[in-house]
Amino acid sequence: MRRIIAYLVRFAAILIGYAIASLAASAFLNVLFLGHFGYAPEPGHPTIAPALYFSVPFVALFVAYFGFMPAAIVILIAEVLGRRDWLFYALGGAAVAVVFLGFAHNVGDGDFDVADNNVRLA
Repeated sequence: MRRIIAYLVRFAAILIGYAIASLAASAFLNVLFLGHFGYAPEPGHPTIAPALYFSVPFVALFVAYFGFMPAAIVILIAEVLGRRDWLFYALGGAAVAVVFLGFAHNVGDGDFDVADNNVRLA
């Protein structure tokens, strides 16, 4: 019985970690695109912070949706191998991004393709 509870606790920790990682990736993408368009988060600027409060969780939904299956494979490999260090997950995140970009390039919809090199590097 203790082993089942340990597995459930580990599964909950994985889901919470995935949600936090999706929020972090979304925040990174939002700040990157804001910088690209010339917006700087000034201390007294009244529009940047509320926009980020809405857009970071909204974009995180898309990040979590499109990255779920490749991330699930990376998480499964990490759990089977017992790898829980930051370098493994950083390289795994890079692999998930490459898989997503490959999917976006090979899908039939031309509007969905990410063709700009700056966007791909982000």
